[in-house]
Amino acid sequence: MHTPLPAHKVFAAMNRLGAAGTPFFFLLDFSLTSGMALPLSEIDDAEIRYMLPGKTNASRPPADPPPFFLKKDPPSFADYRLKFDRVRAAIQAGDTYLLNLTAETPVETNYTLEELFRYGKAKYKLWLRDRFVHFSPEPFVKIRDGRIFSCPMKGTIDAGQPDAMEKILADPKEEAEQYIIVDLIRNDLSRVAREVRVEDFRYVERVQTHRQELLQVSSRIGGRLMESYARAFGDLFAALLPAGSVSGAPKPRTLELIRSIEGYDRGFYTGVWGIYDGAGLDSCVIIRYLEQTPAGLVFRSGGGITSGSVAEKEFLELTDKIYVPVY
Repeated sequence: MHTPLPAHKVFAAMNRLGAAGTPFFFLLDFSLTSGMALPLSEIDDAEIRYMLPGKTNASRPPADPPPFFLKKDPPSFADYRLKFDRVRAAIQAGDTYLLNLTAETPVETNYTLEELFRYGKAKYKLWLRDRFVHFSPEPFVKIRDGRIFSCPMKGTIDAGQPDAMEKILADPKEEAEQYIIVDLIRNDLSRVAREVRVEDFRYVERVQTHRQELLQVSSRIGGRLMESYARAFGDLFAALLPAGSVSGAPKPRTLELIRSIEGYDRGFYTGVWGIYDGAGLDSCVIIRYLEQTPAGLVFRSGGGITSGSVAEKEFLELTDKIYVPVY
């Protein structure tokens, strides 16, 4: 069985495997306390299955998924509002200006975690046996030919709303949040790269769910990787994590606030995983996440809170993100 290791050992293994040019899989949790780094040749597909653009160790599923349902029991708005108000108070005090507030939602489904992975459709998906499955549309960093890129995703709306694209792009809160997170990611990438610049600001992608289609807004930031990080992938990810798009800014104080306000351990939710194929690296943020807990399945979701946030809209975004892309 593939057992998580302390994060410092994972970083060391990533450096070692990268220096040797050995293709490998890696996984790191949000708090940077544990994870995995394994040569691709040693992954047991009865324990770990992955899929990302152009790479997978899973077989193609049958064309038509069996009937699927997902029942969710999200936290009450009153409970969410209490945490939201604590975030707003921290913003007003100047302790943070963007905090990604998340919550757990108990869910029920007729699919197993393995079936959810098999039939779910996403750019990035990962299954750990008896632990979790996730479906992410959001890359973290990509490295290819000496270049590094990141594509933070901020802003979600039901595509079925009238003029949905115009609404999400014109929303001043969403635009301000994108400016904040793009600036944060640009600063983070500047730790490991030179000539960092925003290559595409606020483009819209469509994401299909089992209930509806969503529009999500992203930006693309790129730079030239410093030579010292070319194969030192453990050092690189230690410098970049946790991901800014799922934490906030300024990052150190915001992480302290997340731990005190959310009231639960995110674990691998909002961590990262990826593949180094011997030539380049691709990775993603672990969102759209279902975890098997002793009390049953939970789904974790959230969104960025700024001074312009409205509690009701943020709560709706949190609940809209509780979906599995089986269709």
